[in-house]
Amino acid sequence: MAFGGGGIIGALGGLVGLGGAEFRLPLLIGLFHFAPLEAVILNKAMSLVVVATALPFRAATVPFGSIAENWPIVLNLLAGSLLGAWFGAGWATRLKSETLYKIIAALLVAIAVVLVVGHGATAGQALLTGAAQMIAGVVAGFVIGIVASLLGVAGGELLIPTLVLLFGADIKLAGSLSLAVSLPTMLVGFSRYSRDQSFSALGRNKAFLFVMAAGSIVGTYIGGQLLGIVPNSFLLPALAVILLISAMKVWRHS
Repeated sequence: MAFGGGGIIGALGGLVGLGGAEFRLPLLIGLFHFAPLEAVILNKAMSLVVVATALPFRAATVPFGSIAENWPIVLNLLAGSLLGAWFGAGWATRLKSETLYKIIAALLVAIAVVLVVGHGATAGQALLTGAAQMIAGVVAGFVIGIVASLLGVAGGELLIPTLVLLFGADIKLAGSLSLAVSLPTMLVGFSRYSRDQSFSALGRNKAFLFVMAAGSIVGTYIGGQLLGIVPNSFLLPALAVILLISAMKVWRHS
């Protein structure tokens, strides 16, 4: 079950440019019965695997050169997301389990709304330019960094619409750029979680993590190969529906 779940979620991540954690989190809580903070930490570890492998697997469609050409955008968002990730992880370790369940459910709904609103966006004119765009990028990055740490997610569900709408990026390029922003952001949040005793959940569940990681890598490879075949007009609304169902399950679990 861990291998299969990791594979399916990894395929979604590789296809869209997500870490897949928002789908994995309800699975860890509802199916495998991990405590919420434990689930967030395990989730972040699995998201790191998906994000790190999705970038090279997507390179056939979105080459590394295209990502390098847009390094100012990546740095702009990272300026806020790294700080947000640090603060978000600190808040998560201090919240009660019931409160964290409800926050997770609310954030899942918010992400679903963003997907529905942003899924029809196409590359074109950026929403802002110059200094206003830079400031908006830092603020957006900070908020996304907080969400990423609270949920243990890569943040691609918010990064992709931000890249498309704020910077006018192509949807496929936005997926790879979001992975480039997500990886260092998640590493910062992960290092912050390592200072809390709940981080020992990784050591206690090494076998589980290994099996799910193996499934995730197979899934991200499949997702990377499917990039460009499955139309976003069908994919993203379907993901939004899954998120809403997941949010309902997590909320009831609280």
